Amino acid sequence: MNLDPRHVPESVVYHQRRNQLEITFADGATFTFDPEYLRVFSPSAEVQGHGPGQSVLQTGKKGVRIDRLTPSGHYALQIAFSDGHDSGIYTWTYLRELGETYAARWADYLAQLQAAGASHEPTSHTNTEASRLSDAACGCGQGGCAR
Repeated sequence: MNLDPRHVPESVVYHQRRNQLEITFADGATFTFDPEYLRVFSPSAEVQGHGPGQSVLQTGKKGVRIDRLTPSGHYALQIAFSDGHDSGIYTWTYLRELGETYAARWADYLAQLQAAGASHEPTSHTNTEASRLSDAACGCGQGGCAR
């Protein structure tokens, strides 16, 4: 598989303190990604669905972190996030596209959240509510609850 040189990374660095993934491609283009953006636009079927119009709006992902980066062959990166999501395989081509289309994608995502009456802020529950809900139901242990 011959990749377009514009889609070959020279450097992939996760800056833990800043919570940002930085990718520099062979042609010098550099993109810095917040994990929330990568999580919201995960190429996984869980997020994108199995066909057109089946994508699932991702909510409550602000503050998500990257737990693990795993190369997938020479063509992609698998990213595991702090909310437990780890099934997306991000090709270098897709990551380049995400970088080049950031402004439009992010604006569209925020508009979708607003239209749905949803937020990218993590859901939090009062201690009483949290104690009634199971960890899976409220997202505790994955940045969802303030227990």
